[in-house]
Amino acid sequence: MSFLTRSACRLGLAAQRYTSISSPLRTYSSATRTYTPRKPATSTRTTKAPASTTVNAASNGDVIENLPNAADDIDVPETLDQGIPPESVPSSASITTSQSAFPGDFVSGVDNAATDWSKSYHGLSTKAFSKDIADILLAPIDEMDVEMKPDGLIYLPEIKYRRALNKAFGPGAWGLAPRSETNVGPKVVSREYALVCQGRLVAIARGEQEYFDPSGIPTATEACKSNALMRCCKDLGIASELWDPRFIREFKAKYCVEVFAEHTSTKKKKKLWRRKDQPKFEYPWKE
Repeated sequence: MSFLTRSACRLGLAAQRYTSISSPLRTYSSATRTYTPRKPATSTRTTKAPASTTVNAASNGDVIENLPNAADDIDVPETLDQGIPPESVPSSASITTSQSAFPGDFVSGVDNAATDWSKSYHGLSTKAFSKDIADILLAPIDEMDVEMKPDGLIYLPEIKYRRALNKAFGPGAWGLAPRSETNVGPKVVSREYALVCQGRLVAIARGEQEYFDPSGIPTATEACKSNALMRCCKDLGIASELWDPRFIREFKAKYCVEVFAEHTSTKKKKKLWRRKDQPKFEYPWKE
């Protein structure tokens, strides 16, 4: 068999195999639906006009003739010509407005036992104290009660202020009310107090006191209160001479002396003040 004959046979066998393996192509078709929206039906309404009504003037002539004439037949009362009396308006003096007093306001006849003295100014400058009380408060200072610090500052011990208040108002009729929290700084304690006498606010002052150790804060707090009392008593005139420059100069010249003293440890010398009737300095400064 020749080469061409064998090639033709092979091509025929290959074509036969391809025909037996391949499957016919399937075609799918789907029906297409067409949607056409319906138009809404329109309704026509017919409105009937109301039947016109006519009034026969001739048939109502008797009614028209009986209508009164406004100018002739209507009687106007004479009281309208006399005028309307003015409306009576109450005067401002007869109107009383009840207003609640602000906290701290002085209201006569109101119980102020629960007054908050941390904010209140109740009774401040309402009236003067009696003459007997004023004479005690404004009494001249006893020069024997005045003390002097080594730096030359004269002062009155705080117990003297308390005695003056007890003598003027009586024990229990005065007191110090704190108006702030205790302010504890690195070296100073301070607090604001109000002096209340006979239920009235008299003065406000802030006391202060130095301390050198945290364990001394309670003592400094008590000294702070006494310092505030001394400052409040200035408003009452107690020992007011201590703030008079002329009195200070005369007192120091008459009752005090300035001396040299030496520190026992550092041997440093310094000028210090003391009363003439006080003993000499001994420790830590030695005269």
